[in-house]
Amino acid sequence: MSRQPYKTMRNGRDSNGGDGKMRSALPGKKRMTPEDVKRAADRAALRSEGKEPNEVPIDAGRRPYAGRRITPAQHQPSSGTGWPISLSFLGLVSALLGSAAAMLAFPTYAHWGVFPLVLAGWLVSLCLHEFGHAIVAYRCGDRSVRAKGYLTLDLLRYTHLQYSIVLPLAFLALGGIGLPGGAVYINKRALRGRLHRTLVSAGGPVATLAVFLALLAILIAGRGLIDMPLQAALAFLAFLQLTALVFNLLPVPGLDGWGVLDPWLPSKLRELGRRWAGIAPFVLVVLLLVPPVSRAFWDGVYALSRSTGLDVWAICQGRGLFEFWR
Repeated sequence: MSRQPYKTMRNGRDSNGGDGKMRSALPGKKRMTPEDVKRAADRAALRSEGKEPNEVPIDAGRRPYAGRRITPAQHQPSSGTGWPISLSFLGLVSALLGSAAAMLAFPTYAHWGVFPLVLAGWLVSLCLHEFGHAIVAYRCGDRSVRAKGYLTLDLLRYTHLQYSIVLPLAFLALGGIGLPGGAVYINKRALRGRLHRTLVSAGGPVATLAVFLALLAILIAGRGLIDMPLQAALAFLAFLQLTALVFNLLPVPGLDGWGVLDPWLPSKLRELGRRWAGIAPFVLVVLLLVPPVSRAFWDGVYALSRSTGLDVWAICQGRGLFEFWR
């Protein structure tokens, strides 16, 4: 329906017997256009998912609304308790420390603690790896990672059931390869430049390197003091960090090694990398099952282990105790 025009005034009253106040002086409501309704619905849907309403998706085909100042909403980390660190991460750390304490307290049964210790330690390292990506992205301009809960160290925030948990654990059980399984979705348009995109990709491997160095320091400081089952478990866990670091830094699309280089590559090569990012890591894993490729990869990783001071014999013992089903 079209709106009726304002009535003319006659002797202080309008033609319909009004009270003499000019309707044109009353504030009128702005009529919402279909585009306004769609924008409001989009913002409500994003809020219901815990995402930043003003975030522009990486693959969006349209530009942000012109003339609008885009400021990130001040959301608190969305952990279940509102704590900066999630209960799930604290539970994993408790399982890791509890397994180590049980192995020290009951040395006769210490070999049964290798599997839970390595598993809990690996999941803790996954959280720290993805947190490394998220905290660097936050510092480089992407405030949406806070609203998504990536800064809470919550494993469930980083995971996809098939690709982040099932597949990495399967390869961990079958071949001892530490696959990086988590995922942090970064709004690259919020980053301030190519250098920052490189730093975000490097944030995860740096966290993995920090975990490896911490485990190596414990092994060196406790040499001769830690009983063999615990020493073997820590050595195998450190070895998994090293394999994950070597694997993830390969310049293959979809891995962090490619992400570090991607901002500096020609546009055609970057586009090719985006097309192959979803499948290239799986092709690489299949190639690692080919004997010559597998032999070259493992020879390199074991040589790197020796050069860092890791005890290869302890690694093999830890792997054997971890794979208790064999």
